[in-house]
Amino acid sequence: MKKDNYKIILVAFLVLTFVACDDNLTISPEQAITTDMAIKTPSNIQKILNNAYGDARSSALYGGGIALASELLANDGDLYWDGTYVQPSQYDEKAILTDNSFVESMWLRAYKISNQTNVVLDNLAVFTNAADKDVAKGEAKFLRGLVYFDLVRLFGKPYVAGTANNQLGVPIILEPILDPAKITYPSRNTVDEVYKQVLADLKDAYTLLPATNGVYATKYSVAALLARVYLQQGDYVNARNMANIVIIDSGSVLANSYSKVFNNSENSTEDLFAWQVSSQDASSNDYNVFWAGSDFGGRSGNPDISIENQHWDIYDDSNDQRSKFFYEADNWCTTKWKNQYGNIPFLRLAEMHLIRAESNFREGTSIGLSPVDDINLLRERATASLFNSVDLATILMERKRELSFEGFALFDAKRLKQNIGSLAYNANNLVLPIPLRERDVNKNLVQNDGY
Repeated sequence: MKKDNYKIILVAFLVLTFVACDDNLTISPEQAITTDMAIKTPSNIQKILNNAYGDARSSALYGGGIALASELLANDGDLYWDGTYVQPSQYDEKAILTDNSFVESMWLRAYKISNQTNVVLDNLAVFTNAADKDVAKGEAKFLRGLVYFDLVRLFGKPYVAGTANNQLGVPIILEPILDPAKITYPSRNTVDEVYKQVLADLKDAYTLLPATNGVYATKYSVAALLARVYLQQGDYVNARNMANIVIIDSGSVLANSYSKVFNNSENSTEDLFAWQVSSQDASSNDYNVFWAGSDFGGRSGNPDISIENQHWDIYDDSNDQRSKFFYEADNWCTTKWKNQYGNIPFLRLAEMHLIRAESNFREGTSIGLSPVDDINLLRERATASLFNSVDLATILMERKRELSFEGFALFDAKRLKQNIGSLAYNANNLVLPIPLRERDVNKNLVQNDGY
């Protein structure tokens, strides 16, 4: 990431350095530090936190891995997978094996972040400055809430509003592990328990973080993520309210053209949070690796994922910039991920307008703006014709036009209870398997149905 702090090598807080006093040939590497030292100063705690950001931006997670799984699992003819990697092909075929290394990397990296944030939260007493302590605590809770939200969406059955949601989710681990000898073997918590933990973390982060915080998480990054979580739960009142706070108070504005939202070396005016990418770490940008051709930094001459003719059916106006946001290699490719060194938009203002429009419509309210006015803001920016009125189907189609290929496909299908081909929204093979490696080590992890 662009800030120097993002480039710091992982502090080896899980590695204990043993030096034999009577052996002059036993040399501790200069870059190695003891566990006690790793958690002794605010600076070192900040390094652990910065590394958690870096791990979150990795290709396994928010650098493209989660989006790849979401878009290919939800694919019903809009996309064509032409890559040689077997693991994404299993997503596309809805036939995932328990030893899928992409799934394993997703799980391991997410729990690594969970442990790093737990270490930070358990050692906040080292901070002497109250404001710095609050920011560190808020950022840690933002990151922990974020990864548990996506872990439960990927490895658990869909959250269904008005039900117990007592299906198996993922293990919640809130205590840091600094000594490998003390590693625990937790069972899986329920989907409901995981969502409650996610909301608890994010609500805390919202109260702790400032309105501005450089490229790091802010109060409004958290509010935007809360709006996304509430929408996934079908809690439209809270989704609407949080989205409205972001739109009214964050100071962010829609970019004046769709093309200015993506492929930026700096955050756009509508980025509430973006993962930072530079020429030093672009290899972790799997959006570019799989969605762009080799002329733009992708893995092969023709992108591994191309756009099929069916996709163009969603556009209702030939003047819509979004209908032209493609380029032709051997096949059609999305322009969203052309810049190998571009930042990755993750929480952007356009999504908040969509959440507010949908939630207002479902609740019969017009908090902030009416649903049609929110939708027309996005259409006007995209140079599409404006609507006189909207219904739910119109709003959801606008959401698809705006957010295609950004990782929303599977999660939207599940919350809206939409079939994917012949598969029901809650089909077993639309849930990722608990990795074989994890179950070999931890016998308390019950496998998902169907695997």
